[in-house]
Amino acid sequence: MKIRSIQTTIIEIPFIDGGKGEGLTPTAWRTLETVLVRIEDEDGFIGWGEGFGYFTADATKAIIERMIAPLLIGEVIDDVATWNDKTQRRLALFGRYGITIFAISGIDIALWDLKAKREGKPLFHLLGQQRKTSVPYYASLVRYGDESIAARVSGEALACGFKELKLHEITLPEIAACRDAAGPDIPISVDVNCNWSETFARDSIDQLIDLRTSWLEEPIFPPEDFAALKRLRGSGLAIAAGENWATSVQFQAALDAKSVDFAQPSVTKVGGVTEFLKIAEISAHAGIELLPHCPYFGPGFYASLHLAAALPQVRQLEYLFVTPEAWLSDIKSLQAGGDFTIPQVPGSGFEPSPEVLSRYARA
Repeated sequence: MKIRSIQTTIIEIPFIDGGKGEGLTPTAWRTLETVLVRIEDEDGFIGWGEGFGYFTADATKAIIERMIAPLLIGEVIDDVATWNDKTQRRLALFGRYGITIFAISGIDIALWDLKAKREGKPLFHLLGQQRKTSVPYYASLVRYGDESIAARVSGEALACGFKELKLHEITLPEIAACRDAAGPDIPISVDVNCNWSETFARDSIDQLIDLRTSWLEEPIFPPEDFAALKRLRGSGLAIAAGENWATSVQFQAALDAKSVDFAQPSVTKVGGVTEFLKIAEISAHAGIELLPHCPYFGPGFYASLHLAAALPQVRQLEYLFVTPEAWLSDIKSLQAGGDFTIPQVPGSGFEPSPEVLSRYARA
């Protein structure tokens, strides 16, 4: 497929989280930012991708437009994985992790969508032998920092049909309040986004076990301190991490260090579908299940859904439990309670609403 054009647009949609919009991010989080990538080939096929954009959208877009697009336009792509490797090598000077990989991820996702459309197949048919028709999701709540709000929103998520919850609270009383609201049998995991020390995490594990916590996610800073994560393993509570790791190389190092019980690649951050597939192979060899990070509403959501459909070691996915002012695509039509069905059309199934594109594109 010969690439004719690449367009990158930042879509910024306000959302309601049921709380104050504070706690998870450096400043108040009020909008869902999507770095939307549109790639068209010379035959008129279009692929859609997404590079990680929350609070980094302008930087991710700049890398795509200034460094990647000039190399890609006019190029014939016979194999997406080969393109990905070549581009990582070309851009290695600008950092192996972070914004550079976010940008590569967005292009990679679009190229896989384009490839699947050209072949007339749903994306997951190209990714593995598994053929799931739907995937269960858990509701991933934002951080509220308030016992009553966190408990209320936990109940709202369950009322929507979700059967599992993930909290981002960082104090034990707030976590306990959510457990009380959910009842004793609902699986609840806790993601503290690297806010605890190793000592505090270790001292908290018994209480988290008493609260029937499914897993503890990113307990410490820095998230790539694999030795410290390994020391926390084996304490009776499963340890998960990986949303802030990038490329299969870093995941290989993490799993070689036996640092986690669950690995959490994020398709818009690790290097796209190509690197995600490599991570899945590494994880399968290590006997580690994947719990992908995917709080997205654009092509990143769809790519994650197809990867989950194709890969046996992905048991469930994450759904960011907020209410956008508008939907970039028709995600809700795929939802049945806490499950999402796999689009059976060629490509990923992502098709943006022209009206939403026009209204919420950042000038």
